[in-house]
Amino acid sequence: MRVAVIAESFLPHMNGVTNSVLQVLKHLRSRGDEAIVIAPAASWTAGWTQRGGAGQAPTEVGGFPVVALPSVPMSGYSSVRVAYGTVARLRGLLSGFRPDVVHIASPFVLGWRAVQAAEELGIPSVAVYQTEVPRYAAKYGAPWLEDVLWNHVTRLHNTATLTLAPSSFTLRQLHRVGVRRVHLWGRGVDSQRFHPAKRDEALRAELAPRGERLIGFVGRLAHEKQVQDLAVLSDLPGTRLVVIGSGPLREQLERQLPGAHFAGFQGGEDLARHVASLDLFVHPGESDTFGQTLQEAMASRVPVVAVGRGGPLDIVGSSRTGWIYEPGRLDEMRAQVADLVYDDAKRDAFAEAAWASMQGRTWPVLCEQLLDHYAHAVHIQRRRRGELARRFLDMPGSLAGRAGRVLG
Repeated sequence: MRVAVIAESFLPHMNGVTNSVLQVLKHLRSRGDEAIVIAPAASWTAGWTQRGGAGQAPTEVGGFPVVALPSVPMSGYSSVRVAYGTVARLRGLLSGFRPDVVHIASPFVLGWRAVQAAEELGIPSVAVYQTEVPRYAAKYGAPWLEDVLWNHVTRLHNTATLTLAPSSFTLRQLHRVGVRRVHLWGRGVDSQRFHPAKRDEALRAELAPRGERLIGFVGRLAHEKQVQDLAVLSDLPGTRLVVIGSGPLREQLERQLPGAHFAGFQGGEDLARHVASLDLFVHPGESDTFGQTLQEAMASRVPVVAVGRGGPLDIVGSSRTGWIYEPGRLDEMRAQVADLVYDDAKRDAFAEAAWASMQGRTWPVLCEQLLDHYAHAVHIQRRRRGELARRFLDMPGSLAGRAGRVLG
């Protein structure tokens, strides 16, 4: 199979979209498939020169070429890049590679052009919905944009051959705004990297010098993650907050959470050690369509407390692997955290159930499901072509119609 992967964000910026794309590429390589990645460059000039290097997008990943398009930083969030590239440019790149299917990761700007290019070329496209951008509008001071952005999301995904939603919540949400041909596709977890054995007692002693219970968060330090909600936990006796991640709100959050340890961005084995060394994981962001960090915590045998909206509703078994609290009810979140952090036996039972629930949710399993969705998209596109051909032959005034009647 030949797969063109268009990513709205990519290396060197590491996030949920990038991680998912890397896992898909790894699986395609293991199968012997061919792929190309089209993504924003880390700067405007790098997108023209196509040169890799420190702080730039790589020129290849896992043996697959990466075409990095010139990009500009998103206002107020410089690490997020918006790629420049016309529909014609995308059409040329796809025509040159001749993919069997176009995989579009978290489409919005670059992804919308890619969907149009694929449609013009008659190539099936699979749009992987991953970021609830319209909800960000209110958080960034522009609530009036939300309806406009939902209209864009609906148009984009209805142009794609099919859409993959990461959770049952987002699947219903997309149906409500009028998106058709939506299927459920979750995310895998690297259960070898995120594992209870990565718990590091030396790290725990550094983070909790007085033997505190460690309550952790992992994610971007940005408005949509609602990290400031963790302030209600700041005065729980015998505990310490550990905030893992980077982003534009770090300085503000350090003032709001003065007793917390800010670990900064952690990746790879360092992230695995930090997560496994926590006693409890808290997820306050209401905009997350999936919640990959929840899976990583649970695979590390760490129970969770999460807001009851979006992806966590599918991941967390409330009263079994963690607790779910009602959005906005920070008093409820605080009570649930206290319930687990001060009851070692209950927390241990929840931790064991959390670990068990992640077995079988590996990336190879999820990527095989993705290949089935690719095949479905190809089938839909072939059926469309057949219908168009039949309509053309049935047109009474057309040359093909006349030929059909003569031959008939």
